[in-house]
Amino acid sequence: MSIFEYNGSALIAMVGKNCFAIASDRRLGVQLQTIATDFQRIYQIHDKLYIGLSGLATDAQTLYQRLVFRHKLYQLREERDMKPETFASLVSAILYEKRFGPYFCQPVIAGLGDEDKPFICTMDSIGAKELAKDFVVAGSASESLYGACETMFKPDMEPEELFETVSHALMSSVDRDCLSGWGGHVYVVTPTEVKETILKGRMD
Repeated sequence: MSIFEYNGSALIAMVGKNCFAIASDRRLGVQLQTIATDFQRIYQIHDKLYIGLSGLATDAQTLYQRLVFRHKLYQLREERDMKPETFASLVSAILYEKRFGPYFCQPVIAGLGDEDKPFICTMDSIGAKELAKDFVVAGSASESLYGACETMFKPDMEPEELFETVSHALMSSVDRDCLSGWGGHVYVVTPTEVKETILKGRMD
């Protein structure tokens, strides 16, 4: 078993019309043993920027603390929030610094940039960015997530339809992966509001 699958995870970010959704499962396990069923994988950096961290849970929490520290320094110096593109470059640089002993994380970054244009990207554990205009996935359920998203994605979805699409893609994908699941956690972010929803899934 890969170290990235040790705790199990499923992450997805999808773009809509001037909005985006980011969702994760809620299971924390040690291989096949379930430890917690309310684990947080998606973190808010500021009102319009979120990061999801799949992979090894301890590294994800450590990396998140470093990112918060760097973002607060940026806010003090620049007196503004970081743009999603800038934040993605920061995450990439922090990961590449540790390339010989990496954080075992695969981040998913989603945010609203200039003129509320949605930005999503993912990267590997040493910071190689992969930008997308439709959706990105990560975690032990990524293979089934790709299939579900390819089938369900439509361009320019409104927030309500985007929520339905992301939720269906997540819930159907984690059923095909024994290391992730136990419900879902979905954020739909528009220029004016953030809608957070807890999904109930199969509890096995």
